[in-house]
Amino acid sequence: MRPYELFVGLRYTRAKRRTHFISFISAVSMLGIGLGIAALITVISVMNGFEKEIRARILGAAAHIQVQGLNNSPLENWEAVAATAKKHPEVVGAAPFVQAQGLLSTGDTVRGVYVRGIVPELEDQVADFSKHMRSGSLAALKPGGFGLVVGVGVARALGLHVGDRVTLISPQGQVTPAGLMPRLKQFTVVGIFALDHNEYDSALALARMEDAQLLYRMDSTVSGVRLKVRDVDRAPAVARELYKALPDTNIYDWTLQNVNYFRAVQIEKRMMFIILTLIIAVAAFNLVSTLVMVVTDKHPDIAILRTLGASPGSIMKIFVVQGAVIGSIGTIAGVLVGVLLASNIDVVVPFIERTFHFQILSREVYYISELPSDLRWPDVIWVAAVSLALAFVATIYPSWRASRVNPAEALRYE
Repeated sequence: MRPYELFVGLRYTRAKRRTHFISFISAVSMLGIGLGIAALITVISVMNGFEKEIRARILGAAAHIQVQGLNNSPLENWEAVAATAKKHPEVVGAAPFVQAQGLLSTGDTVRGVYVRGIVPELEDQVADFSKHMRSGSLAALKPGGFGLVVGVGVARALGLHVGDRVTLISPQGQVTPAGLMPRLKQFTVVGIFALDHNEYDSALALARMEDAQLLYRMDSTVSGVRLKVRDVDRAPAVARELYKALPDTNIYDWTLQNVNYFRAVQIEKRMMFIILTLIIAVAAFNLVSTLVMVVTDKHPDIAILRTLGASPGSIMKIFVVQGAVIGSIGTIAGVLVGVLLASNIDVVVPFIERTFHFQILSREVYYISELPSDLRWPDVIWVAAVSLALAFVATIYPSWRASRVNPAEALRYE
């Protein structure tokens, strides 16, 4: 029975009430806290999953680090740049590229694309195109063969299949007696990739680097060198370190090239955390009304404890314990439900879709048609800590009220 404040507080929590209404309000408070925590953990895990999925798809085509000439001028002697970059222990791959805009024309249909000239055997070191080929292969891009690998969106818009011929028009014209004429060249489609990312699937075409250099008259220069690092999260630090070894270049890491995507995800995560935390706060502050009614119900008990020598601080501790127990039970239940739901979101969502005959993420609208989930324990710990803190704050006022009970007034009518 020591400390007795803990014993009495736990006894009050387990004891039968003279009114069932107080027990009902306590149960509602615990249920509200649990549901709020479960919803918050699940939503944050889904947002983490979206961020992870988007990052994986972007980095399937984008470089971790990109080295270009000053003011985006052509980069000469790319072999030396790549060799210097690969001396860094974090860099595991390097590949040159030629980047330009163009128009693909077939029949009466024209579509603007970004043309990227690559060396297939080196491109596999920095990108994942080979893993996402719907048909054909990057190896079919031979020097002088004028082959083209297009995204599935480009192929769908132009009605292209492997083996079809398409005209690539360069916006950089050439002067002729008839005036300025665009340069154009017929290419053969040798592959179609699908990264499940609209920016690349619907606007990117890959050509052999030598063919792109010839079409865009870049001679032996390239647009830059793409690098892959061991840890994508360290890419900004590696880029800063490489700038010391490659001072006359512009160096961009993937966070700068795709900052809008990840900034939007971070803002959404922050707002969802605030909104759902307010739900937990509302449930936690239901404890105030619960404990106020308990204090009113226990006036005679409080008076007896005071006459036996209990201090006002001890009375406060009793009701803080009672409120903390209610908040802790709700928090533990919410964490368990939230972790189970977030860990099995790939099972729960299809079950809901089959039961109610609707699709949460339609394939016709969203490029990610399944809810991803990435449960991170630091988020779970943070959510649980916030919930327990709110529950503790909610117990302060009722406990203070209990400590101010006058024994003589409480026992006058008993």
